[in-house]
Amino acid sequence: MSSALDNRAPVALGALRIMSGLLFLAHGTQKFLMFPGGERAGSGLALDNPGALAGIIELVTGMLIALGLFTRPAAFLASGTMAAAYFIAHAPQNFWPVNNMGDAAILYAFVFLLFVFTGPGRFALDNLHSTHSARAPLT
Repeated sequence: MSSALDNRAPVALGALRIMSGLLFLAHGTQKFLMFPGGERAGSGLALDNPGALAGIIELVTGMLIALGLFTRPAAFLASGTMAAAYFIAHAPQNFWPVNNMGDAAILYAFVFLLFVFTGPGRFALDNLHSTHSARAPLT
C-alpha cells in the first residue's frame, strides 16, 4: 500500500499546488478585481497601503503556482510574503494564530515553502521544459 501511495505523491502534490494557488489568487482578485465581493474587496486599489503590494504578489504568484510555471521562485516569494504578513499584521494582535486570524497566513507560508523544496508535482507547465521528471520520487 505504501508503495502505491508513494507512486501517487506527485499527483497529490500537483493537486495541492493547483488548489493552494487558486485560493491564493482569489485573495488578489478580491483586492484588485473586487471578486469575490466581501470586506476586503477593492482594498488593493489604494496603492498606498501594504495590502496593495500583497495583493499584487497574490495575483501574480497565485496564478504562477496554480499553473505550475516558475513554481519554485513564485512559491518562495509567496511564502516569504505570507511569513511577513503574519509577523507584521497578525502576530502583534494576539499570540495565538487562531485568535489573531493569522492561521491562513502561516499555512500558506508553509505550503508554499514545501513547493520550493519539492517542485510542482504533476500537471505543471514547469514539467514541459524541465529535465526533472514529474514522476521522480519526492525523497
